[in-house]
Amino acid sequence: MAIHLPVPNPSPGNYANPQRQRGHSSTTSTAGAVATVAAPPSTFAPQRTRLSASPTIAVNTRHAAPAAPVFAPARRNNDKSTLASMWREIQGEGDWAGLVEPLHPLLRAEIVQYGELVAATYKAFDLDSGSKRYLNCKYGRTRMLEEVGMAGAGYAVTRYIYAAPDLSLPGGCPSRWVGYVAAASDDAVRRLGRRDIVVSFRGTVTGSEWVANMMSSLAPARFDPSDPRPDVKVESGFLSVYTSDDGTGRFTCGSCRNQVLSEVTRLLKQYKNEDVSITLAGHSMGSSLALLLGYDLAELGLNRDGRGNRVPITVYSFAGPRVGNTGFKNRCDELGVKVLRVVNVNDPITKLPGVFLNENSRVLGGRLVPWSCACYTHIGVELALDFFKAGDPACVHDLEAYLGLLKCPKVAKVKKQGEDLVSKVTKYVQGQSFHAAWRWQMAAIQACDLVQSLGI
Repeated sequence: MAIHLPVPNPSPGNYANPQRQRGHSSTTSTAGAVATVAAPPSTFAPQRTRLSASPTIAVNTRHAAPAAPVFAPARRNNDKSTLASMWREIQGEGDWAGLVEPLHPLLRAEIVQYGELVAATYKAFDLDSGSKRYLNCKYGRTRMLEEVGMAGAGYAVTRYIYAAPDLSLPGGCPSRWVGYVAAASDDAVRRLGRRDIVVSFRGTVTGSEWVANMMSSLAPARFDPSDPRPDVKVESGFLSVYTSDDGTGRFTCGSCRNQVLSEVTRLLKQYKNEDVSITLAGHSMGSSLALLLGYDLAELGLNRDGRGNRVPITVYSFAGPRVGNTGFKNRCDELGVKVLRVVNVNDPITKLPGVFLNENSRVLGGRLVPWSCACYTHIGVELALDFFKAGDPACVHDLEAYLGLLKCPKVAKVKKQGEDLVSKVTKYVQGQSFHAAWRWQMAAIQACDLVQSLGI
């Protein structure tokens, strides 16, 4: 079901087998300690209903059949005025029902918070070719958030994440910094109502990542060696970035996959006697890595607390492309992986891969087409923003432009202002900080993805 609310007009490989490693073998293994989690499959098809033709925020809810209980039992507080009292709903326990029309202020605030934690990866990324940390993080993990202006975020970075696709390119594909793992501080726990473990991923920046993004063939994920599920397929370029290992990197230690699985598992053990949530956030390619991680954790059954209860997994995707096929979507639904996709309807990256072969082309004349298993499919609930700025096409994919719109206050007042609000919100977004190199990167990402779409 799509729900539209009037709002202001403001202002990316060859398939790498998960078991294939480059350089050296990872010392982290999840086999032998996994528990496959199953729940009833989704039985309801996606529904869309347009209620307004004006510039909108739209919410596209893809319903799923009731799944087995996912969340650890806890005392519920009937007071829904604080995040601590309704964090489970904010994390998608009920597929965000009743929180999007109008957009609940607590949900809006959390979306912006996780978006800013993703934006921190861009602000801390070293683009100075003369620096010793070129294409890695400029700061040590203990002070990174403080250096980018987020000292009060309430999270402490526990580990940096590095990744590289398995590609044969001149000069090789060394691992680069793609994000970090953080845990909520004790003070933040009181506000959040639980210990939140966050994994934040940046989008595409390096040339090898651009090449990987352009490889849109589907490949089996095969994350659980005891149950490979060949029907669950994902984009081979994203899979390569997630699973490949560069043993020559200065900061690396295993594949991106092994790094994050190891750290999240460690933190879950550390906080095993607390209420815990796992929140994965990313922009563009980063949202794809976040979704792959969410599925991986759930498929291996690693999201367990000290009482044996499943820990909720929520993915906040900003400007994310499609990641896998219908088998991947259905399995994520079965496992209870909750996904909130924040997209700009004018952003071409959110329509890739699968420009032609997607969730809307699986059925013809009431029957599944033979190629339905090769169709890419979006996952979860879609919160769609409508934004385009003439003269600055890269802005449609810019994370800070997304956040600038979400921060716009008083949606009810905006409804009455109509066309006059365009100039006001444009001025607001222009007042946000935009790194010049970041804008160039966004334009390059779009160019690569548009080339990819022509080959589909």
